[in-house]
Amino acid sequence: MCSDIMADQLPATSVEDLLTLIITTSPTPSAPSTELLEQITDGFRTHCPSITRCRVILVLDTYDHIMGKARLKRGQVTAEVAADFAVYKTNAIRYVLQEYAPAGTVYEKEDLVESWERAEFGSGAAAYAAQNCHVPLAVTRTRDGHITIIEPSQRLGFGLGVRSALRLTSTPYVWIQQHDWSLVADIPLDPLLRLMQETPESEEDDEEGDEENNEDVGCVKPPVKYVCFPSVRMFQYATSDHVMLYPGLRALTQLYKQNFTVASETGDRTTKIPLTPMFFWHDKPHIASTKHYLTQVFTTRLSMARGAFIEDTVGQRARAEMKEGNWKKWACWLYYPDDGKLLVLRHLMGRTWRGAEGALAKKMEYMRLNEIQGTEKYDQICRR
Repeated sequence: MCSDIMADQLPATSVEDLLTLIITTSPTPSAPSTELLEQITDGFRTHCPSITRCRVILVLDTYDHIMGKARLKRGQVTAEVAADFAVYKTNAIRYVLQEYAPAGTVYEKEDLVESWERAEFGSGAAAYAAQNCHVPLAVTRTRDGHITIIEPSQRLGFGLGVRSALRLTSTPYVWIQQHDWSLVADIPLDPLLRLMQETPESEEDDEEGDEENNEDVGCVKPPVKYVCFPSVRMFQYATSDHVMLYPGLRALTQLYKQNFTVASETGDRTTKIPLTPMFFWHDKPHIASTKHYLTQVFTTRLSMARGAFIEDTVGQRARAEMKEGNWKKWACWLYYPDDGKLLVLRHLMGRTWRGAEGALAKKMEYMRLNEIQGTEKYDQICRR
């Protein structure tokens, strides 16, 4: 394992110029409350405040069908959830325009510009023949370009939602944020972006850099195009079965797992960024190169089906290719503080969580049922 690789000195560039925050949200039992979004924002302000100054794209995905029972991952909602979601969209837009506006800015109705885009998707022959394999997108932008809202006329799914946002992104990097994950540990965002800036643009560049700049053949400078943040299931990932059961992945981890040392803009201090190779492309919060995302994940205009998740489709293909030795093609890493023992993300369980009020109501109902059951058992004992 190689450690303390020094990132090249880079021209000063602010986080706001480098990164766009993409938040994806969809029908949830906690609607019409914006509590999920509020917890995300609280996590940012506590553990990564600079991201709150970045451009924001909010994707308000919708549902497919109203059914008697909700199956949110399939796009099925109840009539109650559908009604709540209509209110939630208004609340979410108002919240983002207020909380993510630049300091001193208050957006009014006249500050918003509306347009239409479209999201093409892979589908069956019948849909292609009918030429209806696209979803119209209502796009609302602030005139300063700081905040963008995407509202599809039909359900997109996470994959198409991300791609639609990427197409409207003007920064070289994006932070992908699902609506039910919150930060619980600090993220060194500025040095992490500086590290990604200095990474080779291609495998060919990487190989040339290795030959020219590294006397120690073990101390390579691999590409960093995607950095995922660890949740509880990634605890000590580098020594987990996801890696250790595969000799090729073990070898890649041994070679590339390292502490990158990144110099500050002024060069008067350094920050160590611990990373280990990640052998999957997860949907949970991550930072990635915009160009890499569009060329590697969304290889064609029809590469993603409507309703699909990236990790369920492209993620599986990526892992298969990595097992065959093509890890650099994907350049996926896991942020690895405390050698994998420090968790960075907390899952808020968006498909089941009903917000603070809903959780309290559920607790009170359980208490009521337990009291009834306890009374019934007491009566049964007395009748014996």
